[in-house]
Amino acid sequence: MVVPFEPGPTVRMYICGITPYDSTHLGHANTYLTYDLVIRRLEDLGHTVEMVRNVTDVDDSILPKARELGIDFLELAATEMQRFHGDIEALNMRPAVAEPRATESIDAIVDLVQRLSDKGHTYTKEGTTWFDVTTAPEFGRLSGYAEDTMLALAAERGGTPTDLRQRNPLDFILWQPSADDEPSWDSPFGPGRPGWHIECSAMSWSQFGTTLDLHGGGCDLIFPHHECEQAQSEHGYGETFVRHWMHTGMVGYQGTKMSKSLGNLVFVSELVKTHAPQAIRLALMGHHYRDDWEWMDGDIEDGQERFERIVAAIGAGAGPDPAVTLGKIRAALDDDLDAPTARDAIDSLARAILAGDGTNPDAGAGLAEAAELVGVNIPGD
Repeated sequence: MVVPFEPGPTVRMYICGITPYDSTHLGHANTYLTYDLVIRRLEDLGHTVEMVRNVTDVDDSILPKARELGIDFLELAATEMQRFHGDIEALNMRPAVAEPRATESIDAIVDLVQRLSDKGHTYTKEGTTWFDVTTAPEFGRLSGYAEDTMLALAAERGGTPTDLRQRNPLDFILWQPSADDEPSWDSPFGPGRPGWHIECSAMSWSQFGTTLDLHGGGCDLIFPHHECEQAQSEHGYGETFVRHWMHTGMVGYQGTKMSKSLGNLVFVSELVKTHAPQAIRLALMGHHYRDDWEWMDGDIEDGQERFERIVAAIGAGAGPDPAVTLGKIRAALDDDLDAPTARDAIDSLARAILAGDGTNPDAGAGLAEAAELVGVNIPGD
């Protein structure tokens, strides 16, 4: 559903970051490009954007990977975060104002679990503390999914619906005992480590201490992650958690799901070895952020051609009035972040300049401005 987004002068934005156990792939790039475009348009409108992007450096994904590699989980996180930052910088993404890490937020996490416990939303069995969803009658409101769908997704995405210790199949873990080779922290609920969902709630509150204007991530996070975040945040802190949610579609690869298990991930760090980072941005902009879509090998070639056309047109001389194109781009971005239309407007201006259409001497400079508006930086500009 599309609704108006009318924030105040300062926009508080929280984007779910990576779990740093593997390299940045095009699914990540597609998600973070979406929010980068939002930030750039908000800045263009005069807003100040405070974007926080967390680092999930302890959870049920990174710990097994570190065990498999025979290295400390924090060493693995440091290596992959360095690669992630390199990819994000190459793609000209706006930096986060803060990147809180779960391992550095344990006090805030324990505080939130304690708040929930004091209000009667939790129970503990054998060292594991769950959130009791029956104490949150609105649970399921965010996703709108039926119970059988939520159960299936919980089982698929890190939940424990078949654990007989739970009161209800949809209850979710807030705190759990650590395995012998896993990190452990003391807490009033016993030694252990946090569950996945509680981390983002505590980290976002620690950074902002109030309601978020916009919270984003991939559509695979709608349930259970964001549903659980909303329930525990609102019942723990007593405030509306998020004014606006925004989710990006899933990216496949040439007809199949892009996944680590299938070995068909397309990594940003590999693409930039053979193509301009600007070409990756332009290729990704060919799809609406809400759509699920397939990356084809030819997409990067199309992006590269578009980028080279922009560069050539900027230095080619006169052309049409660029103000028209700038207006089209801004209108497209304001229309549910219609990046494909914005991209086409830029390409149309570049083609017109190269074709010798128009006599406006500012066409090239206007094209450069248009490209910069969507984060396509021009060398030497």
